[in-house]
Amino acid sequence: MSKAVSLWEAFGGVPDPRDAQGRRHPLPAILTLASVAILSGARSLYAIAQFGRDRGKAFAVALGFTRDVPPCCATLHYLFVALDRKAFERALRRWTNGRVAGGWESVSIDGKTLRGTQGHEVPGVHVLAAYAHEAKVVLDQVPVDAKTNEHKAALELLDMIPLDGKLVMGDAMFCQRDLSRKIRKKRGIGSGR
Repeated sequence: MSKAVSLWEAFGGVPDPRDAQGRRHPLPAILTLASVAILSGARSLYAIAQFGRDRGKAFAVALGFTRDVPPCCATLHYLFVALDRKAFERALRRWTNGRVAGGWESVSIDGKTLRGTQGHEVPGVHVLAAYAHEAKVVLDQVPVDAKTNEHKAALELLDMIPLDGKLVMGDAMFCQRDLSRKIRKKRGIGSGR
């Protein structure tokens, strides 16, 4: 797979959408703060901003911030609206891939609907994920368009993950000839549940 890199290093490749004069905080520091806060249970931009502020100056410096106070909720909002989602996902994939270079033998493919944070009125985003059991990590995921199904997204997802010698599992929806051919072509082993 790829060489292990820190989260900060992985986020260094994400293009900064802000104007040069509007950059008060380094982008990798902001993205690292958001990731650490979310992994610690933060579920909103306000919670992410508060997470950074509650931990003080030493924490901010350790994440790479050059100012005493991490960004506020509004700064996070405007940055995330403008951020290149695909570049961000590539950075996360690079970081994750460095941690699962070996040690996993099977992967499950399954779809999930991620609900919005504003309640039941907000439509959820449907994604198809590949989960490596032994490594306990999502290797990759792709959004499933409302006009298609998980089967077509699975063809795309299989191109994104290494399958050589790995057992690929999925429910009956994934027991299709073209998916089986792709798994065999990449030297993986297919199994329906």
